[in-house]
Amino acid sequence: MNILASETSSVRASTQNWRTILKAAFRRPEDLAAELQLPQSMAIAASGANDQFRLFAPQPFVDLLERGRANDPLLLQIWPAPAELLSHPNEKSDPVGDAQANVLPGVLQKYFGRALLVLTGACAVHCRYCFRRNWSYDESPGSLGQWEPSLAAIEADHSIHEVILSGGDPLMWDDDKLARLVERIERMPHVSRLRIHTRMPVVLPQRVTPELLSALSSSRLRTVVVVHANHHRELSPLVQQAMERMAAQSFTLLNQSVLLAGVNDSANELVQLSERLIECSVLPYYLHQLDRVIGSSHFEVTIERGRALIEEMRQRLPGYLVPRYVIETPGQPAKTVIA
Repeated sequence: MNILASETSSVRASTQNWRTILKAAFRRPEDLAAELQLPQSMAIAASGANDQFRLFAPQPFVDLLERGRANDPLLLQIWPAPAELLSHPNEKSDPVGDAQANVLPGVLQKYFGRALLVLTGACAVHCRYCFRRNWSYDESPGSLGQWEPSLAAIEADHSIHEVILSGGDPLMWDDDKLARLVERIERMPHVSRLRIHTRMPVVLPQRVTPELLSALSSSRLRTVVVVHANHHRELSPLVQQAMERMAAQSFTLLNQSVLLAGVNDSANELVQLSERLIECSVLPYYLHQLDRVIGSSHFEVTIERGRALIEEMRQRLPGYLVPRYVIETPGQPAKTVIA
């Protein structure tokens, strides 16, 4: 395995400001191909898919990729593939029905007792299977003042007990802005939990700053952080340190994965992922069947194969390390557990 492991690079970057790292993220396939010692012909072939959905990958994540390996399971998640341009009748621009659940500006409400805020369209990495890659993020409010009508509506609805921050990635907001949002939510007496869905602690662990931890831990709200890792190699020592800092604040840490062909569609990998997650103080939560967003069919694994993988995991792991295998169907009152 040829990783020029930029373990040195990662350690050096661990002291950098996360925004500085983001500014230097890879945005062009030709630059990433050169970094990974891959042929420039791959970059040329990626141009069409890249025009539709731009490559974006920060150095700490790129440091974990194997040099010279075109089918690296981490690279497959972020590389613009020509297969994304193929048309499939079962794909949709909004495969999970977000549009019909958009009840207020920036607010989705699919399930009883919960309201989800789409804070931003920005992410620290562009995952090629993203189910919101076509979402109209410009319809979400920007400033906290613009968010106030939606927040006031949530405050008036006493059936809501949990507010979920999502995106894009909500941790793209800076610490001060997030702290003020958390304070506003905290003033809603019927809300008891704050849930944050984020990939940033995995792809950019430098984002877990003392200021972020302070903003979240000083609240009366129970904080649940749902991270997103699909492969055990994503969970580097720096990522583990970030997770442990959150766990030390008594945050509940959960992981959601997506079952992806060529990435984690083997029992060995899913077992390794669960075992590595618990080492990082994170519990496996969901394994998602792929949401059929336009351009994603090459990632799809059959449900029958997914069920077989979960059954093998049950034979090899304690129950608390086996995620629920689920699929999201628009209009349903909850995710459907399929294994």
